[in-house]
Amino acid sequence: MEAVNIIALSMGAAWASGINLYATIFMLGYMGLTGNIVLPEELQVLSDPLVMTAAGFMYCVEFFADKVPGVDSGWDSLHTFIRIPAGAMLAASAVGDVTPAVELSAALVGGSLAAGSHATKAGGRLLINTSPEPVSNWSASVGEDLLVIAGLWTALNHPVLFLIALVVFVILMVWLLPRLWRLLKAMFRRIGSWLGLCDPAPAVDGDIKPTVDEPEAKPPFVEHHNDAEDKRS
Repeated sequence: MEAVNIIALSMGAAWASGINLYATIFMLGYMGLTGNIVLPEELQVLSDPLVMTAAGFMYCVEFFADKVPGVDSGWDSLHTFIRIPAGAMLAASAVGDVTPAVELSAALVGGSLAAGSHATKAGGRLLINTSPEPVSNWSASVGEDLLVIAGLWTALNHPVLFLIALVVFVILMVWLLPRLWRLLKAMFRRIGSWLGLCDPAPAVDGDIKPTVDEPEAKPPFVEHHNDAEDKRS
């Protein structure tokens, strides 16, 4: 079971980092500081008050930035270069003092998992931002924070259950990401066509084409002869 606990902690930290890195660091640090969990030696730095203060401050910034339509997508774009490498580092550190091959493997898998969860979050937020009302952004943001907390708690207390849920998440992510990509491509192309930056998307079979009222065709002119007039002439 020790190996299962380590794998769950490593992959849980990487997965959660792709969604909300600062909440992940703060929660792991807090639980290690209060003695709820025993962090590996490489992760004990998360319990340092300076690290927790920085993570808590950045979480507060993200908490508000993540609820403003448009700002949240910009924040996600910037954190593409932060969440993914941080997730790889946390995954490698969570496996403890092992061989370099194991640490590198954990970093590769953890970085890929962080990239997947980050892409799913960022793509979903772009689609949500097409809605004019702000309630969906707030709901998605709060839901993501609760998902990170619940996921990490499950990884630390019920590792087998978390790993099963993680496999289900990966399967759903593989199914969902290509569809998100196609929807985003169509959305950006439509915006580009409105701005005159690109041609509109070609019509696809089955699409409903607008009907245009055509002018009513006039009957051809036929010259009528009057037989009586022909006789008089």
